[in-house]
This record gives sequence, C-alpha cells and structure tokens, in this order.
Amino acid sequence: MAGRSDEMGAAPFVPEERSIPILGEAVQKCRGCELYRDATQAVFGEIDAGASKQTSRVAIMMVGEQPGDQEDRQGRPFVGPAGKLLDACLEEAGIDRDRVYVTNAVKHFKWEPRGKLRIHKKPSAREIRACRPWLNAEVEAVKPRLIVCLGATAAQGLLGSGFKITQEHGKLQQATGLPPILATLHPSAILRAPSDEDRQRQRASFVQDLREAARFADGASKPRRRTVQE
Repeated sequence: MAGRSDEMGAAPFVPEERSIPILGEAVQKCRGCELYRDATQAVFGEIDAGASKQTSRVAIMMVGEQPGDQEDRQGRPFVGPAGKLLDACLEEAGIDRDRVYVTNAVKHFKWEPRGKLRIHKKPSAREIRACRPWLNAEVEAVKPRLIVCLGATAAQGLLGSGFKITQEHGKLQQATGLPPILATLHPSAILRAPSDEDRQRQRASFVQDLREAARFADGASKPRRRTVQE
C-alpha cells in the first residue's frame, strides 16, 4: 500500500477547499511519499505569525526546498537560522514581511542521522513531484502576484530541470499556469558560504534579487515567458 501511495503522490490527500487553515490541517495526514515516516510533522506555509491571516494581503510567495530541523520540531517554516537571515534581507530590500507567504516545495523534513544530529538530505525529484499538489493548492489559495523560488530545488521544480539559478537568478520568468516567478539563492546557501567575503557577496546578490522582486510586486517590472521542460 505504501508503494501505491508513493506513486499517486499527495493528490488524493489534498482537499478541494482552498483555505490555508484547512489545507494546513489536511497536510498532517498526507502519505503521498515516505518522508512522513521520519518527520515529526508536516510543515505548511504561513504568513508572518504576527501579521493578518488574510491571504488577500499577500504580494509574494516564497518557496524553499524543505523544512529543516527546527522547522520540523516547531511545525513552522523558516524559523531557524536561514529564516532569521531571510527576515533581515527582506527588511533590507524594503519588502513588508507581513505581505510574504513562506512555504517549501516539500512539506516533510528529509534527514539522515549523524551522531545525535539530524542532517538535511536533499529530497529526490520523485519526492518533489509527489508533494507538488500541496504547492499548487497553496498558490490557488494565496493568489500571490509573484513567486520567489529560494534555491535550485524550488526553481527547477517550477521552471524545469534545465533551469540554471547561477545564470538566471533575479530575472523574472513566466511558466504556464503560474504567477510570474523569480529565482534566487536560498538563505541557507549564504550561511554555508566558505568565507566571510563569499557570504557578504552572496548576501548582497540575494538582497538585490529581492529588490527586483519588490519592484515587480509594486508593478514596476514585467516577466519574460519561459518554456518549462520537465
């Protein structure tokens, strides 16, 4: 039975109602892939906890790869070190955090043990595809003006496996059936940079990309169309 649900993916578990609270409750019962077995809980998207819950206020939807250790334990996205960096860079870029919905392409934490630590393990293409119905439902519920992909996993999931984030970051793209998309670094990549100089350079690039996202959200930029190749 587990193998059969893996093949189906998350679609049978996604309710028809496009309400973030209802979707967020339903995702806890998802068995669309095997990642739920080792995760504490599913981690769904949210607007800043201190902000209004009205999704009509959302201008930008940010999509990362998957929850990390702290996110898995707390049940909220981007609450670890990468989330703190993201919040700081959003402020620097002039983006109102209250109008940003944050989520991940994969809703369960994939990890491997290393001593007492749980170390992030990159989700497979099959696992990303299995979880895609949840992301599609979030897009329908939130109706963002722009999707910002944080990192290559989210970007390639929406823009095709041939998308090169090193070459195309910060450029507005359009994929069929989705709002305009802009891809940029994942904050965790900045934190893993080998030197202070690299971190400063990558952070500056990240903030510049976020400023471009803000320009589009304010209606100052237009996307270019991209043909997605799976």
